[in-house]
Amino acid sequence: MTPSNKAEDILETLWIAIVEDGDNSASLDSLRLTADDPGLRELEEQALVEIKGARLYLRPAGQEAGQKIVRRHRLAERLMMDILNLQGDDANAKACEFEHLLNEGVDTKICTLLNHPATCPHGRPIPPGECCRQARRAGEVGVVPLTELKPGQEGEIAYLATRDAKKMQKLMSLGVLPGSRMRLSRRFPSFIFQVGNSEFAVDELLAREIFIRLNSA
Repeated sequence: MTPSNKAEDILETLWIAIVEDGDNSASLDSLRLTADDPGLRELEEQALVEIKGARLYLRPAGQEAGQKIVRRHRLAERLMMDILNLQGDDANAKACEFEHLLNEGVDTKICTLLNHPATCPHGRPIPPGECCRQARRAGEVGVVPLTELKPGQEGEIAYLATRDAKKMQKLMSLGVLPGSRMRLSRRFPSFIFQVGNSEFAVDELLAREIFIRLNSA
């Protein structure tokens, strides 16, 4: 039985507190819950959590389910901010709504679209899925900002994440488009890269907003 949205939200918060932050349990007070909360009771009935007094513990099945929920949420955040260019509270609210719509098949497609990102926009790790492990075995590095490339490295422009509409329009009008092959020439004093027969120079701030898809080739 699939937990309700409310129960999933509780499980996500509990997973972060216990697995990611390193505690062996979490208090009801810290999660702003009471023992008779319907979502919490739902998780208890599904044997995903255990309530002992004022403390909550994750059962093995709850740990697995919580990890999947966190993965979906952080992939949704990346999708909202990197592809749809939504930022701040609006992006987080949309990600919270969207994560409940994802199943394992859909989150795999989104993860592949984003080329298996390792972290969410806030720097928290995205738990890897089987698609990520297969990509690593195939030697696919994934999508990284231009700032992570070394001179001589080549790749494909995956997407532009700049919030400056004028800069984005200028880059795209010059031919810096998703899907274009590029090669980094220099990192200092500017990031200089080639797309086709054209050469471009951008500062570090803009280079961080140009995402490149790399592979072993």
